[in-house]
Formats: sequence, C-alpha cells, structure tokens
Amino acid sequence: MTEKEEFINSLKNRTKKLAADIIDFCDTLKNCKASSVVIYQIVKSSSSTGANYRAACRARSKAEFYSKICIVVEEADETEYWLELIHDTNLSSESKELARLTKEANEITRIMSKARSSAGGNNK
Repeated sequence: MTEKEEFINSLKNRTKKLAADIIDFCDTLKNCKASSVVIYQIVKSSSSTGANYRAACRARSKAEFYSKICIVVEEADETEYWLELIHDTNLSSESKELARLTKEANEITRIMSKARSSAGGNNK
C-alpha cells in the first residue's frame, strides 16, 4: 500500500470513528427537547462527513471529487458547530470528551479544507 493510500484509509477511519464517537457521546447529553434536535443534526452531519469522504475517494472525475470534498468540508464544519453549541448551552457534563471531539472535528475540517483547496487549484 502506498503512502497516499494509507493516508486515504486513515482519513476514512478517522471520519467513521468521529461519527461513531459522536453517536456514543449523544447518549451522555441532557435529556431535553433541545437535545433531540441537536442529536439529530450532529449525527447527520458527522456521519455525512465520512460517507461523503468515501464517495469523494471513489469520484470518477476531478470535478466530482471537488464537489464531494466541498460537501465533506461543509458537513465537518457543521459538526464543529453542533459541538460548539453543545458546549455553549451546557448540554453535556462530559467536558473532556466534548473537547476531544471538537478538536478532532476541527482537524478533519482543516485537512478536508486543504484537500478542497488543492483540488480547486487543479480544476482552474
């Protein structure tokens, strides 16, 4: 396996793990009406990050890759938003896990943003 293939597989695993960890984390949130909305949204955005990254890796063209990677960036950033909202509204008492998830979502957003910039530069 090449270094590039290892990196791609690593990102596939990281994005899937983020979604799985967020699903587990949601079980620790306060039980209230707002939590159900936040849980729905963050599970959607975090799982979409990984699913769309996998789709980007199977893109049939540079344009298709760019389109999918744009979605990945948007969904990863949205995941960060929901984590920030959980923090700001004290929906979780698990501050260490919330900080870890926020850091991971931010790192994934930054990596995918760099990939988007590189892919966009190749399409011009």
